[in-house]
Amino acid sequence: MYILGCSDGTYYTGSTIDLDIRLQQHPNGTGAKYTARRLPVKLLYYEEFLRIDDAFYREKQVQGWSRNEKESLIRSNFKDLSKFAQCQND
Repeated sequence: MYILGCSDGTYYTGSTIDLDIRLQQHPNGTGAKYTARRLPVKLLYYEEFLRIDDAFYREKQVQGWSRNEKESLIRSNFKDLSKFAQCQND
């Protein structure tokens, strides 16, 4: 699972079995339609999983998060991540 920063300030969250290949695809416009329209992109965060279905599950989880939650994850600020998650559930 990985998070890219796009040129328009948005985040793209994806998953792949080969991050190196995927990071070559995004800049040339073949990674995803979303990122192809928002080049250049920059890798901000990634997590590795042994199984692609676990990575896909995590991708879907993070896609549902607020911008603040994603930024806390990118910065590895787990205290704020927990705080933002709680605010969303209140």
